[in-house]
Amino acid sequence: MQDPTTEGQPSGTAVGKATAKAAGQLQKLTLSAVDKGVGPMSGSRSYAAERLRHAHEDVDKAVTRVVRESVVAAGTAGFVTGLGGLITLPVSLPASITGSLIINARMVGSIAHLRGHDLDDPHVQAMLMLTVAGSSAQSIASEMGVKLGKQAALQAIDKIPMQVIRAVNQRAGVYLVAKYGTQRSMITLSKAVPGVGGLVGGGVDAALTRGIGGVAKRAFPPVAPGLYLHRG
Repeated sequence: MQDPTTEGQPSGTAVGKATAKAAGQLQKLTLSAVDKGVGPMSGSRSYAAERLRHAHEDVDKAVTRVVRESVVAAGTAGFVTGLGGLITLPVSLPASITGSLIINARMVGSIAHLRGHDLDDPHVQAMLMLTVAGSSAQSIASEMGVKLGKQAALQAIDKIPMQVIRAVNQRAGVYLVAKYGTQRSMITLSKAVPGVGGLVGGGVDAALTRGIGGVAKRAFPPVAPGLYLHRG
């Protein structure tokens, strides 16, 4: 598959190198938002744990609350822009775009964690980045070579060789650049969610986050006890 941000460009050109650099930085930012958080926002684990406590240990209610709060945050333009303004990257990104990436990454990580997935697992991280990049559940399954939404899929993903995961990660990084790192990002992002073409600003951000939350719930189904949580 031709990388969407380098189509028509010879490999090794300045554009290709800049894309690779930006992809790496956005991948790091995504995983940082999931792991320890960014700025005033906590990481996915602690955020998920707090929401689970408020939901009286009801995972489904906690997941619903995570998505709802993330949509509200994404739709609050001042909050999103302020959050993005805390980040310094070697690529030129509007603060609102960077803030949206952070909110979406924490949300997807929280859903995966609440459903029993290991956020330190490279296989889970690859799926997480594809989800944050706006991929559909079907395209994520295609990238990973499995059928999502079934327990058997989790076992299949667990067995994917690391060289394949690394290749998926490279594509995921490019997808992140295409979605969050181009001047036409807001147009591209709005097209990812049907029916939001007429929305602007925070409305687009909120609709995108709602759509990504829905994909995350399909991409990370609840894990059967003992199936995927602990690795030797």
